[in-house]
Amino acid sequence: MSNQLFKVCLLILVGLGLPGWTRGQQPLDALIDRDIARLVSTYKELHAAPELSHYEEKTSAFLAKELRALGYTVTERVGKYTRPEWKGYGVVAVLKNGVGPTVLVRSDLDGLPVEEKTGLPYASKVRTKNDAGQDVGVMHACGHDIHITSLIGTARMLAELKDQWRGTLVLIGQPAEEATDGAKAMLDDGLYNQIPRPDYALALHDASDLEAGTLGVTPGFALANATKVEITVRGIGGHGSRPEVTKDPIVLASQIVLALQTIVSREVPPIDPAVVTVGSFHGGTRANIISDQVKLELTIRSYKEEVRQKILASIDRIAKGTAIAAGVPSELAPVVNVIDSETTPATYNNPALTERLSAVFIKLLGKEKVISVPPVMGAEDFGRFALEGNQIPAVMFWLGAADPSVLDESRRSGKPVPSLHSPLFAPVPEPTLRTGVKAMTAAVLELMKK
Repeated sequence: MSNQLFKVCLLILVGLGLPGWTRGQQPLDALIDRDIARLVSTYKELHAAPELSHYEEKTSAFLAKELRALGYTVTERVGKYTRPEWKGYGVVAVLKNGVGPTVLVRSDLDGLPVEEKTGLPYASKVRTKNDAGQDVGVMHACGHDIHITSLIGTARMLAELKDQWRGTLVLIGQPAEEATDGAKAMLDDGLYNQIPRPDYALALHDASDLEAGTLGVTPGFALANATKVEITVRGIGGHGSRPEVTKDPIVLASQIVLALQTIVSREVPPIDPAVVTVGSFHGGTRANIISDQVKLELTIRSYKEEVRQKILASIDRIAKGTAIAAGVPSELAPVVNVIDSETTPATYNNPALTERLSAVFIKLLGKEKVISVPPVMGAEDFGRFALEGNQIPAVMFWLGAADPSVLDESRRSGKPVPSLHSPLFAPVPEPTLRTGVKAMTAAVLELMKK
């Protein structure tokens, strides 16, 4: 054999030994081309039929049916809540393919109590009762329908590309992300006793301010922790004409709200991002009645757990100290309640894993399509799958979902595009799903390649 021929043969053999998507994008692109119309149809079907957190019965059954048809071993009704009326609608699908790493890929399932106003032909017209008995519209205003459809598309790609990976693939359909307790419910129900503990955990989340066809990556802290706090401010009620014989809880609560604003500006180091927002203030019944109670609801955000604990301690101190200064009797001190069921940890993207997957995404889409995105103070419960202290390397990346022309007009006019949770939020389905399936499939192949 001549030296020239030997080199040619060697190149051919090396090329054949590489996974299909690294030899060129055509094999993966061709599979997605074949399925994209079906995926868009699935997306529109899901978009038109959202379900609220804790009630994702039909959505979870639909996902389970799709994954089971692809050859996955599927377990339904995973999740354990403290409220008996909430059923666990978590879906766990497993595909074993020899010896190798275990990779978990998560999608969330729930919609939001938002009345859709997009005017799309497949817009949600669903209305239901929330837990308070109120009639509300329901919408996939955070794009979980994009996430579910991307998971189905990824599941199909990886089932067909089994010759290119080894290990155990675990696909999760997680309920109640918007209520921030769905991941915890699945873990409390023994998720990691039912499946091998993952070596990696992955998720994507659509972004309303990134162009469809692009990805956003953030190493380290990507989303904040979130904690709900309720403060019951108590006083001594009476007639509105005689405030001197009362202890007015509305005035006291107002002073507490203003004092809470000094926590971030004066008690948290400037280099540690944090938010203290009073989102609800309820008290009183009539203009001429001084009530005896006011209820405040707060959301607390930070990245570091020590900052969160500092904020919670400060809230307790400020609420009770302000009451003392107002002469409220000790037996009527404010009651500060941290709602553990509505607390979620920060989402931390393992830096080494983020760098590894970013290289894959750049190879897949081009450098200009992979954008470095700063962390945000929004919250997600995906971080729970990494376990306390981020024991499992995890990455959530952003999936651009915006129409480029809409973004261009926003830049020209200065008018913001509809954000996540907006009744006007409308992802561009085809390029968003194409990029989501392509990126997640490539990420899993990278982690599970032979």
